[in-house]
Amino acid sequence: MSKAIEYKCPNCGGPLQFDSHSQKIVCPYCDGEFDIDTVENYNKELADAKPDEMNWKASSSEYTEEELSNLSLYHCDSCGAEIIADENTSATTCPFCQSPVILSGRLSGSLKPDYVIPFQYDQASTQVALAKFLKKKLFLSKHFKQENKIAEVKGLYEPFWVFNADCAGRVNFRGEVVRKYRDGDYRVTETKYYRIVREGDIGFDHIPVDGSSTMPDDLMESIEPFDFEGARQFNAAFLAGHLSDKYDVDKDACAPRANDRVKEGTIDKFASTINGYENLRYETSSLRLYNTSVYYALFPVWILSTKWKEKQFTFGMNAQTGKMVGNLPLSIGKYLLFFFGFYLLSGGLLGAIGGALYANSQEEWSASAFLFAFVIIFLGLGWILPTIFCRHHRKALKPVHKQRGAANYYRDGSLNIKVRKEIFLYKKVSREKIESSKK
Repeated sequence: MSKAIEYKCPNCGGPLQFDSHSQKIVCPYCDGEFDIDTVENYNKELADAKPDEMNWKASSSEYTEEELSNLSLYHCDSCGAEIIADENTSATTCPFCQSPVILSGRLSGSLKPDYVIPFQYDQASTQVALAKFLKKKLFLSKHFKQENKIAEVKGLYEPFWVFNADCAGRVNFRGEVVRKYRDGDYRVTETKYYRIVREGDIGFDHIPVDGSSTMPDDLMESIEPFDFEGARQFNAAFLAGHLSDKYDVDKDACAPRANDRVKEGTIDKFASTINGYENLRYETSSLRLYNTSVYYALFPVWILSTKWKEKQFTFGMNAQTGKMVGNLPLSIGKYLLFFFGFYLLSGGLLGAIGGALYANSQEEWSASAFLFAFVIIFLGLGWILPTIFCRHHRKALKPVHKQRGAANYYRDGSLNIKVRKEIFLYKKVSREKIESSKK
């Protein structure tokens, strides 16, 4: 049976039709109009494109008998966490839910980490880092700063899978070139649409993915980056005096997150080589990983739990770099005070300047013209600056989120763009009649 061929619109992806009147290919959905060669090339590229191939190879080893004899396994009945500690630890509390944990027995049959980053910050430094972190938050209630009580501080080696890879392939973007000009009594806007193609190679090293289901992934990504230059070959002696969470999410389950970050990082880096276009956006990609490797590593983390108004707040600190993060409560009173205060200040200033300019542009300066322009500008534009200002400082209270891409793990000098194409697709022209001003 023969296979039906359906051509896709380069603009919206809808099915195309041949218009016998214009002798061109048209899209009934977005009104796009294309040359036959353009459509043929576009659909050939779609047919030839390969799906992303993102596979990894892991390196792993087991603990030796001597190492296992010095390690114990603790189990939390409340949240299910399994915690590794040295033989001198007799009792502790769970760093995730603060419940008492009990010794389950000697550690056995567990995958040995390849690397460990030793602690660079001690427990005393966490209090200083937390105070510094809270000090910079404009919309945080002063009562929280004064009244929150640190309920628990735990130093913990968190398990991570560390991914290295080179990535090769092609990424397609859509870009616009906009030109505005006047044609007689009309204001013309001409928009040309292009497909921009970048094809090449790039490398990423030491992308970490949290291997523990009990630790929030967004909290761990928020305290990045870890500097892998400070990593050491694993030795059980590094665990002395600290707990170590035992991984319960294997490399295969973590690989999709690594794939996302490599793909986003590749798209972002390829996009940075494109200039001269407006509204640049990603379309499709065909990427392949090679020279891949995966390592099991332990990274140092301090977990702080504080209580305020019967609510618990958890903070994470990168114990290698000292970076502290954690979500904080918003003070509605402070927010409204700053918003309306800034509104009155910026709106009044803009209104006064705009009102004076408008009144001076009239044949005769009048207080009514000034007041009219002042009110319009105050109401219409006065809210813009305070909204931007308050949104920025409100966002600072919620710094915990998953990270986009892998900018911190790009291998310097590895970007190699082999193919650069800018393919014109079509253009749209809009004309707006200019109304003559009344004198």
